[in-house]
Amino acid sequence: MNRAMYAAASGMAAQQTNLEVIADNLANADVAGFKQVVATFTDVNAGGSLGLGTATSGKHPIFAQGKLMHSGGPFDIAIDGEGFFRVERSGKHAYTRNGEFTRAADGTLRNADGWALRDVRIPADAVAVHVAADGAVTVDTNAVTGRSIGRIRLATFAAPEQLQPLGGTVFAATPDSGPERRLDAGHTGQPTIAFGMLERSNVSIVESMMQILTAQRAYEANAKGVQAADEMQRIGLKIKIRIIRSYLLCFSELLFAPLARDSTLCALKKRAIRVCVQDSN
Repeated sequence: MNRAMYAAASGMAAQQTNLEVIADNLANADVAGFKQVVATFTDVNAGGSLGLGTATSGKHPIFAQGKLMHSGGPFDIAIDGEGFFRVERSGKHAYTRNGEFTRAADGTLRNADGWALRDVRIPADAVAVHVAADGAVTVDTNAVTGRSIGRIRLATFAAPEQLQPLGGTVFAATPDSGPERRLDAGHTGQPTIAFGMLERSNVSIVESMMQILTAQRAYEANAKGVQAADEMQRIGLKIKIRIIRSYLLCFSELLFAPLARDSTLCALKKRAIRVCVQDSN
């Protein structure tokens, strides 16, 4: 196995994966609540002093806070600080930072993928909805103003980077992330909920473009490594073939020479040795 070629080729594959992740981040830069994903890599070592290149060890999201923006949506909410909205669908629980909800026929607040916000259901006679910084939800009806219907409670995790992506901006808890811990917004040192606003993605277009250039250069460098290793292998193979041909010629001269006088045999030996030395050089 050509270790240099394998190592360089694995570097090309790693940068291809890196470029795909960056491109996906850019494609979702305008999705509310989207979190940048980074790919991580590890050294491939077969037990020797030299490694065999690199391999992808995984991908994980970066849960840095995105900027909050006014959206104007009647049910849009955003988290200013840590935590996740608690959502459910078909009996399954999940978590998201995307607070872009719409009211369904049953009064639940659902996102574009059908995940419903837990703990809150809007009554059919509500004409206006209000959400306080501590998550308290009130509605106005034709009969009463400021009727309390529940409180939005947030969730947090010991290791949120270990959450399992379910697609879009929704995540599920895993044993590595730890169980959800309830978080009441609005308390001192706790996050707050902003009504009528959405959290933008935390993808920086400028940084992503720089990452693309870096990945492209690394890919090109590894490609040159593959070409160099291939050329060195070709040269080495060519030399081996010349040496083998020289030895075969030497042995054929000696093996198939007819029985002759000692002087003739000596001349053949000298010629064979001269041919071997010339071909090996």
